[in-house]
Amino acid sequence: MANRIKMAEANAIMVLRRRGYSFRRIARELGIHRETVSRHVRLEEGGSKPAKVTAGSAGWDGAKPAKVTAGDGVRRSACEPFREGILGKLDQGLSAQRIWQDLAVEHGFTGSYSSVKRFVRRLGQRTPLPFRRMECAPGEEAQVDFGRGAPVDAGDGRRRFPHVLRVVLSHSRKAYSEAVWRQTTESFIRSLENAFYHFGGVPKTLVIDNLRAAVTRADWYDPELNPKVEAFCRHYGTVILPARPYMARHKGKVERGIGYVRSNALAGRVFASLSQENLHLSQWESQVADHRIHGTTRRQVRELFDEREKGSLLPLPPLRFPFFHEGRRSVHRDGHVEVEKAYYSVPPEYVTRTVWVRWDSHLVRIFNRRFEQIAVHAKREQGRFSTQGEHIASEKISSVERGAQWLLKRAWIIGTHTGKWARAMLDARGIQGVRVLQGLLSLAEKHPCRQIERACQAALSHGAYRLRAVRELIASDTTQEQFDFIEEHPLIRSMSDYQSLVEVSFRLEDAPGRAEPHDTEPETTIPNTQEGA
Repeated sequence: MANRIKMAEANAIMVLRRRGYSFRRIARELGIHRETVSRHVRLEEGGSKPAKVTAGSAGWDGAKPAKVTAGDGVRRSACEPFREGILGKLDQGLSAQRIWQDLAVEHGFTGSYSSVKRFVRRLGQRTPLPFRRMECAPGEEAQVDFGRGAPVDAGDGRRRFPHVLRVVLSHSRKAYSEAVWRQTTESFIRSLENAFYHFGGVPKTLVIDNLRAAVTRADWYDPELNPKVEAFCRHYGTVILPARPYMARHKGKVERGIGYVRSNALAGRVFASLSQENLHLSQWESQVADHRIHGTTRRQVRELFDEREKGSLLPLPPLRFPFFHEGRRSVHRDGHVEVEKAYYSVPPEYVTRTVWVRWDSHLVRIFNRRFEQIAVHAKREQGRFSTQGEHIASEKISSVERGAQWLLKRAWIIGTHTGKWARAMLDARGIQGVRVLQGLLSLAEKHPCRQIERACQAALSHGAYRLRAVRELIASDTTQEQFDFIEEHPLIRSMSDYQSLVEVSFRLEDAPGRAEPHDTEPETTIPNTQEGA
């Protein structure tokens, strides 16, 4: 799919082209590809080049056009007689293609389109538009840039060159300089913060270069900033505006300021350490740079700052920016994430999932994929664990961890006598009674609560506070229940049968002439109610 350029870029391409800029220079100024510039210019100027006049065609007289030269032998463009008219048409915004067409119609111009195009290009190079100087109100803007610092002698014969970050207030030109080893996001933020405290306030906007420490994706219209830098700006109430790529003049005040530091403060110097270089820069800013008469403002820098700009800066917040690190972490099977060799718990539903962690020197904050905060921990030392109780699944909390009071409440649920025995046992046996309570509650999984209640009642009456005693009482109570009187059974005769037997026996004793027991057997027998009885 072909590249598409925006209307503003298309207009900028044609304006620069009419000024005589080359394709390469236009591409560099606008930050787009050279072939894109070339293709757009060709489309705007009428497509392909004009066809060459060949032999035998109309308009060809068999002779080559003569070269027009000036009196001193220098080649003179065929467009030179029409210079004023061409300049007027350029002021109207006409393209080289349109100018060539108008010259041919209005003045009978016989030169080629290429000659007009070259002449227009030379006119654009010779008559560039002046740059517009932009001055800022007090406290409105500060410009920021990195430059090369003075060498630091490492002691072994080698020298290291740090980077110098310079922040210049655009109105008064008061500045702050600090040397750092690397252009990291942390060093960039800390140096800016030190500059704010050096000024005693915060400028409303910061114009920076497209350095990687602050800008993740350079774009003149919609740049993408590092999330830490965005959080830093929100903390101090300021805004960062990256300059256009390859446009050093957009931050010319700090560009000149970097050169001033290198040529004045650091030229010819070698320092023993980075801190020594920063101490020198601080003294130089206050004793030299602040007391100079600036060439543009014609005022002393320190005097102009105190008089106009210091009171216009935004106030500093109560606390410094809590610089943080961030990264993705996988939640371990134990429900913890690792941050700088320490371990922090998360809710159990995030086990084996990926979360975002943001930490500083005091706190560790954990976010889900929607950047919703799910946990906050105090920073721990390496090898230590920070586990919050609500992050442990209830199934994984043992009864001992829940405490003796929780166990006593469970005992009272079984019954009143069980609760009283558990309370008395715990008072008598102390810490050892916690395990006894666990064993007592486990009995409820095997025996009915009424048996445990009777056993605990008996054990409490005898002052027996061993779990073995409760178990034996439950066992004896179970045996007694097994041998309780059974009123009905298939092998047991009913009471009506025994009643019939008693009545027959009494009638035989009362009858006259009752036979002796050993003479004859009674004729009446007990009815057999069950077969085989």
